[in-house]
Amino acid sequence: MTRWDYFLKRLLLMIPVLFLVMTGLFVLLRMGPIDPVAARLGPQASGAEAERMRQRLGLTRPLWEQYTEFVWEFMTLDLGQSWVVQSDRPVWEIVRNSGPVTLWLGFWAILLPLFIGIPLGMYAGLNPNSWGDYTASFGAILWLAMPNFWLCVMVLSLLRSTHGGADWPFMGWFDWYTFGPNIESIVGTPDLNFYSPPFSIDFAQLGRDIKYILPPALILGSASMAAEARIGRTAMLETANSNYIETAKAKGLRDRVIVWKHMFRNALIPLIPVITNEAFLLIGGSVIVETVFNINGIGRIFFRALVSGDMPLAGALLFLFTIVVLGLNVLQDLLYTIVDPRVGYER
Repeated sequence: MTRWDYFLKRLLLMIPVLFLVMTGLFVLLRMGPIDPVAARLGPQASGAEAERMRQRLGLTRPLWEQYTEFVWEFMTLDLGQSWVVQSDRPVWEIVRNSGPVTLWLGFWAILLPLFIGIPLGMYAGLNPNSWGDYTASFGAILWLAMPNFWLCVMVLSLLRSTHGGADWPFMGWFDWYTFGPNIESIVGTPDLNFYSPPFSIDFAQLGRDIKYILPPALILGSASMAAEARIGRTAMLETANSNYIETAKAKGLRDRVIVWKHMFRNALIPLIPVITNEAFLLIGGSVIVETVFNINGIGRIFFRALVSGDMPLAGALLFLFTIVVLGLNVLQDLLYTIVDPRVGYER
């Protein structure tokens, strides 16, 4: 089976998964504990007004007809409207307004672990049983053990204490609010208006948007950073003890060539699922991080939709999350075939 035949098979396997997700969403919306009419009109809704709303939502039609229409709308990406969070507003409009902020957060939450976790793991693996190895390993385990919600509170407390007369004496020389671009608050939604077409960038605004997002991005990517450091160290140690590395040394290759051409590429293989699975952490972790840092992104809206019973909005976002996760699984397979030429697929 060729690589492209395999990808086609993977894409076809996404179809039954999507149908299972849509069926689960339909059951949750129509037969779950939340009454759609009560969610729109309130728990005291009754009588003629409730009946009119029931007819408006199509709840009086046969169940199979509701299911068919529900599946067709999702397959055509007609995700409907919000009930409660932003009443009668199309879901796609909500995603267009809130999605860029979450993408901005996710971009930095992936980039920071890549440039911090992987180099630390590689350094620890190349220098085993050294003080650098012990420090990196201990830091990774400690960082992984701290939950995101606790880290959010501690980071907010630490950064706020640097402003206007710090409570901690050793922080008096540093003020996060005035360090680099000036900001008035450490919580809130970045403006993301630093770019103007066709090719104009406001670097001062870009700096402020980066400064706003760095603390939550660092916390959101903390678990991935620690995992990449630990797995990277183990992969480098296993690769360093391989026979082909000994052969390369015997041939007289320079250490730099051995590390970057032979060891680094093979050590990346076990890191690929860790990197691609960061999207799963972003989906769940962004709910907590965006709520604590008051970022009006997709994660916070998803949480508000669940709490307020806005099931169409929550279901539509969950459907989009599923598509993203399935797409990343296919991307993971593609990266495997690029990094590891030994990967093959049987019929």
